[in-house]
Amino acid sequence: MRPSGRRPEEMRSVNFLTDYTVHADGSVLAEFGCTRVLCTASIENRVPSWIRGSGKGWVTAEYGMLPGSTHTRTGREAARGKQSGRTQEIQRLIGRSLRAVTDLSGLGERTVTLDCDVIQADGGTRTAAISGAYVALVIAMQRACSDNNVKTSPIHGMIGAISVGIYRGTPVLDLDYAEDSEAETDMNIVMNEAGRFIEVQGTAEGHAFDRKELEALISLAGSGIKKVMEAQSLAIASAR
Repeated sequence: MRPSGRRPEEMRSVNFLTDYTVHADGSVLAEFGCTRVLCTASIENRVPSWIRGSGKGWVTAEYGMLPGSTHTRTGREAARGKQSGRTQEIQRLIGRSLRAVTDLSGLGERTVTLDCDVIQADGGTRTAAISGAYVALVIAMQRACSDNNVKTSPIHGMIGAISVGIYRGTPVLDLDYAEDSEAETDMNIVMNEAGRFIEVQGTAEGHAFDRKELEALISLAGSGIKKVMEAQSLAIASAR
């Protein structure tokens, strides 16, 4: 039995609350069970110096955990003057995932920054951030088209992300913190709407997993991401 009482293939409730803030070009509160991540998209008419003059844009991300997001206070990295390796790795993952479905030439010389701030952490913060940031990005691009700032949306597909793992010998979908902290295997998977992989991150923290277990985890992730995309589509359709 999982700590939450869920079946191995059962996800937590997933919801994307759009227009959570008013100033960003796109904003979403991504909710995966008790995990809450605020994702905002901001468009700027500039690009990094290394692609200036190319006619292409850039999509990047920043990620952070607010001090009260965990059981014990998480210190602000700004106060320490340095981002942790985990933070840098996660925000690069978010940026790579979003660029996989963005035509940078169609974006023009603009930068879209996705800020993903974890308000409450209960496992799966990076996958919630990726899934929420996608919704914020699409909404921002739709509004840029409506305002005639961009001719056509440069987004050419969907992406979703979910965590899977092996908990007490059983492959399970959408790990919460109680499972994640004790899992023998922890994996984060990003896929597109065609079921193709954008990124797979997997680590055996207990016993090494075999091919059969890997296939079971991938199958669970595929079914979970379909549900994530259903929620994403509903949220995008409901945005003003």
